[in-house]
Amino acid sequence: MPPRRSRPEEIGVRGEAIYREKIRPLVEPAQTGKFVVIDVDSGDYEIDAEVLAASARLRERRPGAVSYGVRVGHSAAYSLG
Repeated sequence: MPPRRSRPEEIGVRGEAIYREKIRPLVEPAQTGKFVVIDVDSGDYEIDAEVLAASARLRERRPGAVSYGVRVGHSAAYSLG
């Protein structure tokens, strides 16, 4: 059976919940400004100053991961302007 595809809004809700409940207490405030990339199916994650580096390491361990990214200590990963 092919893997189930999550809708983007489901990924966001699950990713935020995992970050808020399990990861944030471990990384804030010491890692403020770094990126956390989370596999929303397993809860596994990587953290790095570069989002692409964190994503690549997560994909190495979890090929096909449905990932969600967040920036530690910020309400959004990036800002415009």
